[in-house]
Amino acid sequence: MAEGTEPDRALLSFRRLSEALGETHWFLKMLRDSSGAAERLMRVLSSSSFVARILDQIPDSSAWFGDESALRPSSLEAIEAEMRALIERYEDGQAAAELVRQIRRREVLRVAIGAVLGALNMGEISAGLTAIMDAYIRSMLAIAIRSGGAEIDFGVIAMGRWGGAELGFGSDADAMLIYLSDDQAAQGEAERISSSLQVLVKDSLMKFEIDLDLRPEGKNGPRVRSLGSYANYYEKWADTWEYQALLRARMVAGSEELREQFDGLVAPYRYPEKLSNSQLTDIRRIKARVETERLPQGADPSRHLKLGKGSVSDVEWLVQLFQLRYAAGGQRLRTQGTLDALDALADLGHISVQQAKVLRAGWLISSRCRSALVLSVDKLLDILPTDIKQLEAMARIMEYAPGSAAQLEQDYLSATRKSRAVYEELFLK
Repeated sequence: MAEGTEPDRALLSFRRLSEALGETHWFLKMLRDSSGAAERLMRVLSSSSFVARILDQIPDSSAWFGDESALRPSSLEAIEAEMRALIERYEDGQAAAELVRQIRRREVLRVAIGAVLGALNMGEISAGLTAIMDAYIRSMLAIAIRSGGAEIDFGVIAMGRWGGAELGFGSDADAMLIYLSDDQAAQGEAERISSSLQVLVKDSLMKFEIDLDLRPEGKNGPRVRSLGSYANYYEKWADTWEYQALLRARMVAGSEELREQFDGLVAPYRYPEKLSNSQLTDIRRIKARVETERLPQGADPSRHLKLGKGSVSDVEWLVQLFQLRYAAGGQRLRTQGTLDALDALADLGHISVQQAKVLRAGWLISSRCRSALVLSVDKLLDILPTDIKQLEAMARIMEYAPGSAAQLEQDYLSATRKSRAVYEELFLK
């Protein structure tokens, strides 16, 4: 406990756990008999404010420290099956929704503990969090539809990092909402489901809400549209950046017919036969605006983990630009994942293997730092700290040796500086 970055918090958290579980036979037995259980528990409590807070609410999850295999992320099928079973068992929608929230909290906690202990790499963390979010949204949508008593083919389209199955701790749940019907009365029912879904998914204990800002017309547009309305919008009014956003669109809920029709609708826009010079100019202009307008005032561009130079945003914009230019030529580039697309670009010769390696390194260390920062301080922050204590907490979670705060900072600045150089070389090419 004393070797961690927050020994006082660890002691307090352990005391609370002991009070909550002191009457159970397995807790002290696990700490006494299970090889490494006590060490793993203390390491997590002294490293992660996020885990310490949630474990306080779900103390029985402490049993996982006695069995490392229990820290592997649950599969989408297993999570969804458990959630669906509860929905079928409870007719009261609010009661069912609260139990579904509890499953989400438990499964996110499982992934968080695995991440803090170094049992999971970034790919496994992303896959685990994506499976949880997919199951959560599908289950809450089932409750929302059932509570209204009307049958409608309603779908949820994951966007951004959720669509790319590249979630980290603190990632947004970007989405668009859609339904399949030519009946004008269906819009009202779809709006009701949309409102119900947005209320059901909210969780004050483990913050969650759906972000619909990427929908057509943004905050000025309806929260949900019919497939026909999407078709009309993309044909007549959509901007180039909206086609770019579709590169990560992935239907996570809705009928197979709705999925197929939506994928067919957006294919010509996200995989265009040709990208015009004016569209290229638009993309570069908007990226420049993002760098100047969305970066918080006074923030150091070299330290912003999402929008900073050489970090997540640079790599994703570059990859998406190349996808818009070349994905029409074959299936290999038609992937929602940034790292998969990077591999494809290198394999197809659009960028060099070395360039792909540098961009991957910049994206990965930015993503790992974002997750580590959320886990360590239990706040949604996007700036690489200058505080040595916070850097040290992040470094421990990222499996650096004790006393490596300065090394983490150096590694991040070096990797993103190299990534930015490749970005600048290729983005205007």
